[in-house]
Amino acid sequence: MCGIVGLYLKNPALESRLGELFEPMLEAMTDRGPDSAGFAIYGDEAAEGWVKLTLQATESVAGEKAFDYKALMDELEGRLGCSLDWFENATAAVLKTNAAETDVRAVIKELAPSVRIMSAGQSIEILKGMGLPKEISERFGLKQMKGSHIIGHTRMATESAVTMEGSHPFSTGADLCLVHNGSLSNHFRLRQELKRHGIAFETENDTEVAAGYLTWRLQQGDSLKEALDHSLEDLDGFFTFAIGTRDGFAVIRDPIACKPAILAETDDYVAMASEYQALASLPGIEKAKVWEPEPATMYIWERA
Repeated sequence: MCGIVGLYLKNPALESRLGELFEPMLEAMTDRGPDSAGFAIYGDEAAEGWVKLTLQATESVAGEKAFDYKALMDELEGRLGCSLDWFENATAAVLKTNAAETDVRAVIKELAPSVRIMSAGQSIEILKGMGLPKEISERFGLKQMKGSHIIGHTRMATESAVTMEGSHPFSTGADLCLVHNGSLSNHFRLRQELKRHGIAFETENDTEVAAGYLTWRLQQGDSLKEALDHSLEDLDGFFTFAIGTRDGFAVIRDPIACKPAILAETDDYVAMASEYQALASLPGIEKAKVWEPEPATMYIWERA
């Protein structure tokens, strides 16, 4: 099962309402994924020369705060001699710093091995956890969030444990993330190959392999379109992907396209979901162009 939703705002005047518009979309996918949920939101960019990271401590089933982020931030500031700006959000913390990302990662790994770096870049924040989509929305204050675009996922864990680590989205490169409905058959072999190319993985989830593959292709100089084109050749299985980058949003289905997906576009936004019901609450949806994405076809929207 699982549910995918995405919203890309073409009209900057709507950016203050991004979370408000997206929240009912995510919650509409509860029946497709009641075990856990998450989203990647783009906005609140870090300054030039700074990096933005989302940290999240392994959580309990109820999602209680389980880590002293202030102590960690004090240690980071002292050890690295850096400037930082951060805030805590339930089980997560969003950190902006002028320290090198590799140095920050090394210190966090040493001091707080239970804390995972969910995303890194200039714009992205990934927040996810166990529980119903409504609980995740409320936990992280999704309705009040602002930004330019967002993708989300609701999970039904049919083949693995219900954990925060197994929840989507997954990010393996700067400002890149991916959510997935489907299953890859060659992810183990591909994971080993990507590791040899320096791509790091933190879970056994096949979706993280797909994200790592796109990261690797982009590192080779591919455009997003070229990377997705190669994915149709190299990723075996069935899938619908929604991909977020700093500049935009993309959707692609495998050549068989057995997993459901629907797109809607107006002058103000582009929206994607596994089912139309997730789009029904959007303003102007009755006048939108609505269609089912074609198999093995890339749909990409990017800022200039």
